[in-house]
Amino acid sequence: MKAHLRTVRLDLAEPLRISRSTMSARDAVWLGIEHEGVTGYGEAVSSVYYGLDADTLLRLLADVDLRRFADPESALEALRAGESASDAATPPAVTAAVESALLDLVGLRAGVPVHRLLGASAPPEVATARTIGITSLADGAAEARRLAARGFEVIKVKTGAPDPEDDVERVRVIRDAAPHARLLLDPNGAWSVAEAERLLPRFAELGVEAVEQPLAPGDPDALSALAERSPLPVIADEDAVSADDVRRLAGRVHGVNVKLAKCGGVRAALRIAELIDGSGTELMLGCLTASSLGLAPAVHLADRARWVDLDGHLLLAHDPWTGIGGADGFVRASDRPGLGVEEVTAHADVA
Repeated sequence: MKAHLRTVRLDLAEPLRISRSTMSARDAVWLGIEHEGVTGYGEAVSSVYYGLDADTLLRLLADVDLRRFADPESALEALRAGESASDAATPPAVTAAVESALLDLVGLRAGVPVHRLLGASAPPEVATARTIGITSLADGAAEARRLAARGFEVIKVKTGAPDPEDDVERVRVIRDAAPHARLLLDPNGAWSVAEAERLLPRFAELGVEAVEQPLAPGDPDALSALAERSPLPVIADEDAVSADDVRRLAGRVHGVNVKLAKCGGVRAALRIAELIDGSGTELMLGCLTASSLGLAPAVHLADRARWVDLDGHLLLAHDPWTGIGGADGFVRASDRPGLGVEEVTAHADVA
């Protein structure tokens, strides 16, 4: 087996503002693993929050040495058994990209889609949330109307504006513009306990279904205590990175947002799903802004989650891969072998 790497820039269709930053583009590193003329692919994206830039991702992915394995199947099993993808301490995003490429390669060689490799018989097809960032009232309402007209059943509203009343009014106009949509909130940890306790009943009155990470990460006990009192389901995100984090939160919050780049890939996500099974804590599948290649592994798991937020590819000005849909509000795996995605155009390298 041999690997090759390619770095590309993923530009957003418009800047996305959240409580802690505004993003207009992201770098992605594509990993291809080739064996006997067949190549499987995975993607890792840069993240300021997790301290990963394109150069770091390139270096870590270049350190991956799969030559010690006889074939992709044995490499995938070693990764699932916990063997490091490289000699250094491997960030979860790198492990997830390696696992994605191996899953794709194994599926392509066997002629079966990834969801069947994971034990599912039918390709998942589920409604995904679509994110509206912190924006003006008029723009938020117009976007909500547009999404509802296209078939989106779930809308996620970024909150955490400097004035919380702006958040309330934005949710109000979005609710009026899309009265039948399921609404999720995501302050990205912007609220204090006092603010959350004051705001959550008001959002409940507006028909919001659940809220992600209302408090700053780092105090899971405070998040759990808020969840116990909250009129809305509370979903941990930044406080639920690893399986150990989730183990501490199981049964104490209403949900955990699992992102493959955050937890370490499909295998780790399945382990988390097992950890929370029967605890009263439910699974949300989320994502970073990425291409269809980066989101595809999660789509093959999507029917296992109560909440699905796999819209990262829909935020791009141009998605260089295709194969998981989403423009009508539903992401879909297919019965094509491997991840079921393909590159649609060439991109210039940026590194």
